[in-house]
Amino acid sequence: MSPEGKTLLNIIILGLGFMVMFTAFGTCGNIEQTVIKSFNSTEFHGSGYTSMAIIYAVFAASNLIAPSVIAVIGPQLSLFFSGLVYSGYIAVFIHPYTASFYTLSVLLGIAAAVLWTAQGNLLTINSKDSTIGRNSGIFWALMQFSLFFGNLYIYFAWRGKSHLTDKDRQTVFITLTVISLVGNFLFFLIQRPDPEPVSTDATESLLPADISDSSSGVPSQSLCSQAIDAFKKSIQLAMTKEMLLLSLPFAYSGLELTFYSGVYGTCLGAMTQFGEDAKSLIGLSGILIGVGEILGGGVFGILDKCNRYGRNPVVFLGLFTHIVAFYLIYLNIASDAPVATEEGTQMKAFIQPSVTVALICSFLLGLGDSCFNTQLISIVGFLFRENSAPAFAVFKFVQSITAAVAFFYSNYLYLHWQLLIMVVVGFLGTLTFFVVEWTVGNIRRDSDYDSI
Repeated sequence: MSPEGKTLLNIIILGLGFMVMFTAFGTCGNIEQTVIKSFNSTEFHGSGYTSMAIIYAVFAASNLIAPSVIAVIGPQLSLFFSGLVYSGYIAVFIHPYTASFYTLSVLLGIAAAVLWTAQGNLLTINSKDSTIGRNSGIFWALMQFSLFFGNLYIYFAWRGKSHLTDKDRQTVFITLTVISLVGNFLFFLIQRPDPEPVSTDATESLLPADISDSSSGVPSQSLCSQAIDAFKKSIQLAMTKEMLLLSLPFAYSGLELTFYSGVYGTCLGAMTQFGEDAKSLIGLSGILIGVGEILGGGVFGILDKCNRYGRNPVVFLGLFTHIVAFYLIYLNIASDAPVATEEGTQMKAFIQPSVTVALICSFLLGLGDSCFNTQLISIVGFLFRENSAPAFAVFKFVQSITAAVAFFYSNYLYLHWQLLIMVVVGFLGTLTFFVVEWTVGNIRRDSDYDSI
């Protein structure tokens, strides 16, 4: 197999592994608050929002050490062992206890930092500048199929049920645990890419060479030294002008991740105006979020048509679709839906609640999210190619901090306040992304002139 064929196969396997694993975990996150509300036990007092806040808070802190872990054990084993923790978290819901629930939340935060940093590292080392956009789209589209399969199962399993029994819960989470374990073992199929010939082109790296990759020919170091160097690189990269500007779109991606992956599904399940199918509507909403994610990943990644115009039009489209979705949600969903009890919301929306409008919003949330994330992955992989693991660690550090904050305030803030926060941060984040992308365009033009 040619080197290019091998790296493309690695990207596909990486995407399939995440697809299978997040079929389980993404579905778990989408339904856990609804499941907890219906759980009949005086021994359990957990909150899905609080659990997610813990996960993302620990996730944020652990991103500082994730590159060190990958430097020591490598990205492939990092994916596998992190995936086992994801499986353990899902299994907790089979027989949940408060202590084990929150303990696994902490461990999952650590595992998530290692998992996503390893993913970014593998994506970058299997890509070139000319293929990073395509590969980001392929990975994103494959992974987002997880929303389709997992939520389709929930839709049919819970259709017509206004209350979930213990048997319903156990059947779902045993199935999801097994699925997640299958995904973990797919990571062992990823092959080591062939080394690229050393280039003497002065324009090879877009960033200063003092933050260099440990695989570029330097003498081998001890594991401790590699870990310390990886940690230092993360701190150095976080202070660069490009990374500081990208922090706002990173932050927005964390806020809207929280909303579409947990809060919105809870809102739909709380809308008594949707009738007995409100619970199964959570699954159908997740499917349409997945359709939007897959469409965005396919159009802007696999087809890679956006390169001639840069990344800015795609990010602007993402912001526009989200603002439309937020406005429709504001009109269609009662303000107290995120904090309503299992009996559902008692407030009225501004319009007669419509299932059709709710599902259109689900699609728009997924499409907008894919626009932002494919371009964020692409620009980070392009700008920080020689330091991909620390760079993606910083990305996930900022994203997870804001996700943790959003899951925390989701316990208390009404819907209209949550939407307003996302609109403001999304607008500012789009502006700062434009600035970084214009800088990238100038560097590309300068490189072209130098090569004439």
